[in-house]
Amino acid sequence: MNNEFKETARSIIDKMTVEEAASQLRYDSPSVDRLGIPSYNWWGEGLHGLARAGTATVFPQAIALAAMFDREMLGKIAEVISVEARAKYNESTKLGDRDLYKCITMWSPNINIFRDARWGRGQETYGEDPFLTGKLGAAFIKGLQGDGKYMRAAACAKHFAVHSGPEAIRHGFDAQVNPKDMEETYIPQFKEAVDAGVAGFMGAYNRVNGEPACASKFLLEETLLKKWGFEGYIVSDFMALNDIHEKHKVTKNAVESAALALKAGCHVNAGIVYRSIMEAYEQGLVTEEDIREAAVRAYTVRAALGMFDENCEYNSLGLMDIDTDEAAELSYEASVESLVLLKNDGILPLNKDDIKTIGVIGPTATSITVLEGNYNGLSSRYVTNLAGIQGAVNEGTRVLYSEGSHLFEQKVQNLALDDDRLSEAEMVANASDVVILCVGLDSTIEGEEGDTGNAFAAGDKTSLFLPDSQRKLVERVVSTGKPVILVCNTGSAMDLSYEDEHCNAVIQSWYSGQAGGKALADVLFGRRAPGGRLPVTFYKDGTQPPMEDYSMKGRTYKFYKDKPLYPFGFGLSYSATEYSDLDFSEDGDVKCTIKVKNTGTYRTGETVQAYISNIPEDKLNNGLNSDISNLSEVLIPDNQPKYNLCGFEKIYLEPGEEKKVEITIPDSCFETVLEDGRRLVLRGNYRIYVGGQQPDERSTELYGRSCDSFEVTK
Repeated sequence: MNNEFKETARSIIDKMTVEEAASQLRYDSPSVDRLGIPSYNWWGEGLHGLARAGTATVFPQAIALAAMFDREMLGKIAEVISVEARAKYNESTKLGDRDLYKCITMWSPNINIFRDARWGRGQETYGEDPFLTGKLGAAFIKGLQGDGKYMRAAACAKHFAVHSGPEAIRHGFDAQVNPKDMEETYIPQFKEAVDAGVAGFMGAYNRVNGEPACASKFLLEETLLKKWGFEGYIVSDFMALNDIHEKHKVTKNAVESAALALKAGCHVNAGIVYRSIMEAYEQGLVTEEDIREAAVRAYTVRAALGMFDENCEYNSLGLMDIDTDEAAELSYEASVESLVLLKNDGILPLNKDDIKTIGVIGPTATSITVLEGNYNGLSSRYVTNLAGIQGAVNEGTRVLYSEGSHLFEQKVQNLALDDDRLSEAEMVANASDVVILCVGLDSTIEGEEGDTGNAFAAGDKTSLFLPDSQRKLVERVVSTGKPVILVCNTGSAMDLSYEDEHCNAVIQSWYSGQAGGKALADVLFGRRAPGGRLPVTFYKDGTQPPMEDYSMKGRTYKFYKDKPLYPFGFGLSYSATEYSDLDFSEDGDVKCTIKVKNTGTYRTGETVQAYISNIPEDKLNNGLNSDISNLSEVLIPDNQPKYNLCGFEKIYLEPGEEKKVEITIPDSCFETVLEDGRRLVLRGNYRIYVGGQQPDERSTELYGRSCDSFEVTK
């Protein structure tokens, strides 16, 4: 935030009484009529499109956008979100509508780590890797806020920090995390958000090592404000400050909770606790300076958004800038590039000329909800999986459809017997040349506590398997012996072991956006090649630690000891790529180059990935690049990553095209995080792997190739 905006904010707050300044610390800030300041509601959502504000472009869910591994495209998507948010805000305020969701402070992106595949809100994140999450989060933030005199919309990184379930107990849960995991996994992506200039931070519901996250001295005051020098505003999660006294029992009442949060650095309260700020002031628990400084923080963001300048460059945006054809095309492109092909025995792409009858079966085939995900807008142009397929086949080709099963209940019709759609599914399969079997979950059973219908798990999954109703459906359909292509719409990793074994192809479609069905059909019939890569590991059920355990042992590709079903970074294509001529230089930063050639017949999106083993094998015979000269003085943790993602680039290649790709590996990727959270670079030889995959055994097995590598000496 530049000084001009701070000065504008301070000049306004200085004119307010202390009561007026205190009122501006609420998310639903009332008007200050005598100063000509209108009311403003801070609560806006823009996770994968302007959300909950009416018509808007609906992009694939955040986890799907992560599967693109494409910073540039994600930045363009964020730009569309901010344009539509600003346009809706302009039009709404002209009509006196200043309600929540119609604002320009977006409480996005969610850059928590998707450490446990059962977490319902993991769909909102960019996956399990802090490096990937940090780079994608930064791209989203920059795209959303823009580079003009004012911000188009203000981004807010959430939920700070150590927040990834379980949903059912989040309001009173104390996440215990050691300094190593904190520094290595849970907060580095938030530091990246600060470096990207993010305007806001949102705290989490849970406690972190005993402190409520929204009033944590360690997280807010010591780390975010002092150590990182964050200059934006900090907001609580909705009603999280009530949890401080009602669930965490850290304080006795709302007055004490308000004082604790304000003193720690929470500037804006989403909820009602800051309605007690003046009572806290009168009791001497907070000072007038505390109140005014928090208000200046909030108003600096409002000034940076151009709210106090009638000539703000974005004031001309309006209704015609929402739901445009250009935005719809970008959403379609994102849907294509986020689809991950997990298995293909050669059946894909389908030849439309060879198929006379296609069976589309499954409870997600006609679902709009699986296109939307959670925290979504409302599109004017949805294309479901079934509709996409119907629109793509040749004239005269029959497309047969059966719902097959309920999404999770044992019957579709209340008065029917269990499994009342299985016989229809079987007859459709028997009559078809090929079956597209559409399964998965949706945001009514996988998502945030309070938003879903699976009250038994509060939005989390109890296992990694498909619901029993759908597992029966899969078994019934594959028993017909017809070729089956499984399409899985979920926001998280599933155990698809049975499906992988019995189906000819498996596609992970995520919550695929307003054009999800069109993108799916174009990939099925070879008009486009799938381009997504997994931003999460697909495990076999029962192999993860308890969800309440926040240690990273046994979690994510870095620490998982068993062989995964599908590894992080994995995804097939219709084209083949060839890597060659790996080279590197050490002039300051380490830079490597590699040539990638499309040797197939389809245009393809290829994700070049670089991984580093962050502790050299010969570490025990060397000292440290630090002020600690004796390695015996330092406790090197046993739970070290096998390797870390340290670079990635998404490229697009026409058939026969070759490109040289350069990846810069940040110095921080050579650091080892010690038990006490310190970062040190150990002297020795570091191996860096470069290719289209992880350097693990399972990726090599699935691709039939391995990574190239080189050594760097530190």
